[in-house]
Amino acid sequence: MKLSCTNAMVPGNTLTEKAKRLWDWGYEGIAVFVEYEKWDEKQFEELAQLKDKTNISPCEFAFSSPIYGHLMDPNMELRKQARNMYHEAARICSVVGAVTEIEFEYGPQNPLPLFNPYAQMNKSDEDAFLSMYEDIARTLDGTESYVLIEGINRYESPYMNCLQDCKKVVEKLDMPNTGVLADLFHMSIEEKDLPESIFNTGEYIKHVHLGDSNRLLPGYGHIDWKACIGALKKINYQGFINLECSTCGDPDVTLPQTAIFLRSFL
Repeated sequence: MKLSCTNAMVPGNTLTEKAKRLWDWGYEGIAVFVEYEKWDEKQFEELAQLKDKTNISPCEFAFSSPIYGHLMDPNMELRKQARNMYHEAARICSVVGAVTEIEFEYGPQNPLPLFNPYAQMNKSDEDAFLSMYEDIARTLDGTESYVLIEGINRYESPYMNCLQDCKKVVEKLDMPNTGVLADLFHMSIEEKDLPESIFNTGEYIKHVHLGDSNRLLPGYGHIDWKACIGALKKINYQGFINLECSTCGDPDVTLPQTAIFLRSFL
């Protein structure tokens, strides 16, 4: 397993500056989230050259935008715009060797599904979602990159809240370049047993997000990190485990400390 951190958590004026800091702190990768409306060729060139210049691999890439999370929106124009954005993220991943993620919907759910966990898509929604997923995944044909379903808690997405539901969709699609993104923060809300869920999802896990039960750095909440990383070892997971959470203060202090904490289990 290799340690990674999300670019927004790291001080620095450029992606290259951030990557150099991460390397000095003991990380091997960086997840890059960029505003879609501000993305340009200069940023792409920096991203494409990052590994050669800093030793840090861009392991994950996604755009942020008001249209993020609207892949299945009933407004067809908004849906089209969102899908164009996700397609572009996948295309970039195909060049730099990163993963990107999709979801049925992302955003605060209204009304809050307090007592209705694990809602399931109806046949029509599932067929439409699989068709969309296949279309985006085709962008990565012949590459080692992935478009992954991220399991997101019920308060932020209506479906595929647990890893097993994500796995079932990937199994039905049955395509290369697809898989599951396991986010430990979301899992801490929805999963009964985190290590067991990791073990049961197995080889379908292609990327991992790290955030404790309170979405702080690992060790600041009540997740059993030794057990969870142990489960990833048991399934022979060899990919990146990426911090996507609060820095809990001064990142120049807390991010090196977190690298040491995580490596004690690796």
